[in-house]
Amino acid sequence: MSSFVFIQRVLVCVVVFFAAFGLSCKPKSTEQADANKPQPAPAKIEAEAKADVNLVEPQAPEEPAGSVAVTVNGADITEAELQKLLKPQLERMAQQGKQLPPAFAQTLEKQLRQHVLDRIIIGRLLDEKAKEANIVVTEEEAIKQITELAAAQRPPLSLEEFKKKTAEYGQNFDELKQQARKGMTYRKVMEVQWAGKINITEEDAKKHYDENPTKFEVKEQVRASHILITPDTTDPDADPNQAKAKIQDLLEQIKDGADFAELAKANSDGPSAARGGDLDFFPRGKMAPPFEKAAFELEVGKVSDIVETRFGYHIIKVTGHKDAGTTSFEQARDNIIKQLTQKKQSEFSKKYLESLKAEANIVYPPGKEPTPLTPAPVLR
Repeated sequence: MSSFVFIQRVLVCVVVFFAAFGLSCKPKSTEQADANKPQPAPAKIEAEAKADVNLVEPQAPEEPAGSVAVTVNGADITEAELQKLLKPQLERMAQQGKQLPPAFAQTLEKQLRQHVLDRIIIGRLLDEKAKEANIVVTEEEAIKQITELAAAQRPPLSLEEFKKKTAEYGQNFDELKQQARKGMTYRKVMEVQWAGKINITEEDAKKHYDENPTKFEVKEQVRASHILITPDTTDPDADPNQAKAKIQDLLEQIKDGADFAELAKANSDGPSAARGGDLDFFPRGKMAPPFEKAAFELEVGKVSDIVETRFGYHIIKVTGHKDAGTTSFEQARDNIIKQLTQKKQSEFSKKYLESLKAEANIVYPPGKEPTPLTPAPVLR
């Protein structure tokens, strides 16, 4: 799991339903891509625009910071509070979409503003419920939760290592900790509400298992480690054969008995270097084709010749293999019960939050009333 994804999951794990306080950021610097993890497809927005249409980047509406965006049960939510969450999302939208036709950008802005404001409103209502129920999550509880989640990662992270990762990805640990406290508080509010109302039985789990057989099919998998040497494409004077010569030398060292993991730690350009090149188990379709072909053809314990991919040159060592098969109900039962329980909790939470909004006194200033939003135009 990438560090950034884990940072996000710290909040996802403590917030069952409330994504408003999830992190969304990019690292300060882009880490070298590695064949050890599936690479997400880049967001694509293709537009055909007439020559006389000016393309613009979405901009947040300019509102005085102290003006009121909405009043909830007598308490104001200001534009400043809204913009603190809204602006970063608009900036990301602009980066991903580059330049968008004005009508499209304005529709997206409007939808996003209303969506973010709704989340803030829900937060206020849950804060009220927490106060009524005297629910308090301490800083120590939040740190304990984050520490446990960090320790459960592969490889495990200490709290100090996690703090370092948050800084590397442009996040403030104290802010994340406060968000975690808020998320844990909201979960406790919901636990009070769904107590005794959600009960998934073994019979429910067996029914789900029988009705979804393909979910429990296990694909063939291999576990591999690799050493990656990436050619220097930034220096026009760099020797194009240098990377290949280095990987060849490393391969000779391995053949002479050198420790694969230690060579990976000392030499690999991939993010998996710190783990001795270990990529864990993966099925077909997750790696670059040449890498996958070599890995699945190797016997456990064997080392490949040099494999070239778009990332560079690799030496691959297969360390494990799992045949294709089917997970038995006994093996899957506990996880099914957990998943079905979480699904019920999510459905219950959604209905509860809708009821809170319906019962609340929510007042919008003139001209800021929410209106039914039509879908954003599709760019083809």
